[in-house]
Amino acid sequence: QLQLKESGGGLVQPGGSLTLSCAASGSRLGLYSLAWFRQAPGKEREGVSLLSGTDGRISYAASAKGRFTMSRDDAKNTFYLQMNSLEPEDSAMYYCTFTRFLQPVWTDFSSWGPGTQVTVSS
Repeated sequence: QLQLKESGGGLVQPGGSLTLSCAASGSRLGLYSLAWFRQAPGKEREGVSLLSGTDGRISYAASAKGRFTMSRDDAKNTFYLQMNSLEPEDSAMYYCTFTRFLQPVWTDFSSWGPGTQVTVSS
């Protein structure tokens, strides 16, 4: 069974950048579709980016498009979320997750780890 562990969160000033990592164990990432979600206090968890297991196509939520970049390193069995031009509204707990559905939608993801906190503040 695939297990994931997030890292890379922290405190960053508005306009800054962070790269989140999600290290996998127990199986190969290439067998799954992958995603990043986030949840801010008092808000519902929302999808940020999604990588389809069928063709590797990556899609982004409107809030992330143009600022965030998702990528995968099969040699390291790790995937990433590069976040640029961060805004206070990006402050949230960020989660990496996976599903066996190869052409998933956001609701196909349901496995959650502890997450990594991102705080954007001056």
